Amino acid sequence: MKRKKRHLIQAAAAILQNGYLAGFFTGGIYRGDGKHICVPGLNCYSCPGALGACPIGSIQAVIGGNSRDFSYYVMGLILLFGVLVGRVVCGFLCPFGFIQDLLAKIRSPKPHIPDKLDRVLRWNKFIMLAAVIFLPMLITDALGLGTPFFCKYFCPAGTLEGGIPLVIADEGLRDAIGLLFFWKVSVLVAVIISSILIYRPFCKYFCPLGALYGLLNRISFFQLHVDNHKCINCGACERTCKMGVKVTENINSIECIRCGECRNVCPVHAITITSLASKQAASKIKDAKHSS
Repeated sequence: MKRKKRHLIQAAAAILQNGYLAGFFTGGIYRGDGKHICVPGLNCYSCPGALGACPIGSIQAVIGGNSRDFSYYVMGLILLFGVLVGRVVCGFLCPFGFIQDLLAKIRSPKPHIPDKLDRVLRWNKFIMLAAVIFLPMLITDALGLGTPFFCKYFCPAGTLEGGIPLVIADEGLRDAIGLLFFWKVSVLVAVIISSILIYRPFCKYFCPLGALYGLLNRISFFQLHVDNHKCINCGACERTCKMGVKVTENINSIECIRCGECRNVCPVHAITITSLASKQAASKIKDAKHSS
């Protein structure tokens, strides 16, 4: 899929998920039935326009409650999205991913992160995922309630989509601004600057939702396939991949956001979209030919 078409889909997804326009003028948030349903991407519950709930925020809210329930409903939805399409959510449906794509278009030096450092940094998103799940259970207040650490102290999407618009619209919130708000704004500024210099740094290094979807990439129904008979090993796909995926070796990598850029540049059309079932069937046929 061409880049412009992907950006149109991203823009449409962001608008659909944040269609409560009245919230941006009143300084309130939508509290209708839609807030009981999680959207697939990282989109803050407190965004004035948000029509659904953020899956990461929902996980923390349930785990950090007095009952210490496991959020089967939320995890079920995330697993459903992940099993169906994997990180297609990151490439097409996540509003904060779209924002990073737009920031990457700003002309600036684009420094190369050394491969060893890059590999180490990519583990951070799994550390974040572990923190989302375990910290609200392990660290609680006097009432036994866990703190949603990721949302409260780190999430730049929440600051951009929720914190800043609400503070602008609500005078009472402006009077209550403290160190926590300035800390969150500092994190957001750091992510914005790094997103101008590096392609999708939050997705690569910090997003717990991307980490979870990435773990499901290889078993998702949506799969990418490289036809080795057509491939001429020109390297165009790997040079164009901004997520650093070794396309010809592991096209369905944890890091692949299924943006389709590799397919667009392949001169022999060796990269195709397929399903897990088709991929497994092709593998069996290949094994049968080798055995015979």
